[in-house]
Amino acid sequence: MFPQRSNIYSPNSSAVLNNGYYISGKKMRRRKQEEERFVDVCAAMQGNLVFSDPVNLQISGKFEGNLTIKGNLIIGKDAEVKADIVGENIIIAGSIKGKIKASLMLKLASTAQVTADIEAPKVCIEEGAIFNGKCKMFQQKLSVAELSEYLSIEEGKIREWVDNGRIPVEREGKKLLFDPKEVGAWISQKEVQ
Repeated sequence: MFPQRSNIYSPNSSAVLNNGYYISGKKMRRRKQEEERFVDVCAAMQGNLVFSDPVNLQISGKFEGNLTIKGNLIIGKDAEVKADIVGENIIIAGSIKGKIKASLMLKLASTAQVTADIEAPKVCIEEGAIFNGKCKMFQQKLSVAELSEYLSIEEGKIREWVDNGRIPVEREGKKLLFDPKEVGAWISQKEVQ
């Protein structure tokens, strides 16, 4: 539908159509929709949730259990969560108790109330947020010991995967380094034994 304008179409005017296209002059182009869509869970849930494919998830209700997510997670300002969370980008605006591991970034909004041990390479805590717990910020590259702790897997098993060429690794002399993003992608593609 065209916005209300004069009935005369001139080459310098533009109009938006129902299908998201717009006309500018004589050219027709697709309007970019950069609006991200989130799955908003506004209910009481309990259990183990695993999202192995990228997803944008927002929890606005109550959740108790374990949550593993690839993609973006938002704990809404009215949410009450008691969980161990492993994810990539995590934003917390509500109340959470448990453990949080973010492979890319963790942000506590000004309304956040967090009682948890957190691990992330990047942490942002806004003024007004309440945080009680331990914070461990790892480098972008993880050592064998850090990866072992992060994945809760014995160092020997990780070294076995390295020796068999099963896990992405970088070598700096004798030092083995792991990119959390690459390891996350590897885990989602392979079944870890």
